[in-house]
Amino acid sequence: MRSELSVTSTIFEANRARGAVRFDVHARDGVTRRGALHESGSLRVRFPSPEDEGLSGVFVNTAGGVAGGDRFDVEISAADATRLTLTTAAAEKVYRAPGPAAELNIALKVGAGAHLSWLPQETILFDRARVHRRFDIALDEAASLLLCEIVVFGRTAMGERMEQGEFVDRWRLSRGGRLVFAETVRLDGNIGAKLARSAVAKGGAAIGTALIVPGDEALIERIREASESFAGEVGISAWNGFAMARFCAQDAARLRADMMAVLARTGAALPRLWLN
Repeated sequence: MRSELSVTSTIFEANRARGAVRFDVHARDGVTRRGALHESGSLRVRFPSPEDEGLSGVFVNTAGGVAGGDRFDVEISAADATRLTLTTAAAEKVYRAPGPAAELNIALKVGAGAHLSWLPQETILFDRARVHRRFDIALDEAASLLLCEIVVFGRTAMGERMEQGEFVDRWRLSRGGRLVFAETVRLDGNIGAKLARSAVAKGGAAIGTALIVPGDEALIERIREASESFAGEVGISAWNGFAMARFCAQDAARLRADMMAVLARTGAALPRLWLN
């Protein structure tokens, strides 16, 4: 006779969300147009309005969030001379996971003379959430990229903090077929206590990263000109032909304001959903 715990685990596994989006874009007469699109499960992408040259897409998770054992896969290819901006319809919420961690896998490929802006809204981790995220990015030597991610450890506006859980974030960036950046961030166990340490987040509940390709010291200097307006801590550097800004703040609102100030210095156009 099967135990109640075994039956519960089986039901939990059977109800896990799966979602995948795969598409490519190409340039036709100087205008970016979508090619083949594949969607499955609870993940969708919508292209809300026509644009003069570029193309904008909005991801929608019809599952209403991410829970333990869920898996979402995104694969995007931007052909030569295209311009693509991607965001999410809302902040993504990652809920408590009593079992396996959720998996988020993003693969981006950008061709010569193409530009991709990856600008999702925040990812919010609830207490005891477990998630593994992976970025694999392949850029042509002549491609450009703006990739921004914000992670919030608990809904501070609601008086909630993430105390326990697991967050693993793996980034790999290649340019012209050569690996130029590799990083894995791992926070697990008593995350709340770790974030409280001065050397980690000094009590902050929100972290963010902006990856800018190409990037050089001239760009860094332009960003530093806005440093007096920052509400949190921002570290900026450039190497291997790209620039990176790291953010840490007490809450999502302050970090988002700092991120927008940095993006303004890059000349990036923010998605309309960021401005609502």
